[in-house]
Amino acid sequence: MHRMRPLWIRGLRLYRSGDPTAADDVGLWPGDEEREPLPHVRSRFRSVDDPECFALYSVRDVPLLGHAAQPMQLLPTEDHTLIVVREFRRVPLEASALALMIFTARVGAAARVIATLAHWAERAVSTYQPAYLLLAHSLEQPKVSALLTGVHERRALQWARACPFSVDLVLPEVGPLLDAAPEHYAYCPEEEALAALPRAVAPSAV
Repeated sequence: MHRMRPLWIRGLRLYRSGDPTAADDVGLWPGDEEREPLPHVRSRFRSVDDPECFALYSVRDVPLLGHAAQPMQLLPTEDHTLIVVREFRRVPLEASALALMIFTARVGAAARVIATLAHWAERAVSTYQPAYLLLAHSLEQPKVSALLTGVHERRALQWARACPFSVDLVLPEVGPLLDAAPEHYAYCPEEEALAALPRAVAPSAV
């Protein structure tokens, strides 16, 4: 007998604001446009250095029928299926700010970048006690890694911390392994989420 089981799929789409179709179907997969479920998590980020560049992170579950599931189709190069390396979540989740960083490894250095970030992430959880932390790499482009963090800024100030979360300690170690400087993205809620929720971070953000 076949049994249905959920499979959590995490996606990251990078796009520019000049592309009118880039964000219309974020979180959907080829052929899914007419089917549910919609993404459970959907968070939009804007590049700190290039305001025209956006990243949209999404999580949805896809039902698989036992072992009869078909292989998943890969998406274009700017769409990434994220493979989780480390994930930490506080329950209940209380975050006032989200941030995303994208690391692109040099040729042949992807495994070392992931290992370095994973080791640092374990220490960062103890040091900063973030509300949420996700470290993942791209299935389609293994040299691309993503670090997503959710923090409660007011609590950090109450604990007399100058910064609620910082990657400064790992940059000297991981920097020589990268093809370019890490890309920084700040949380940028979509208009409908911003209008419906009075707080800075939507419950469905992570």
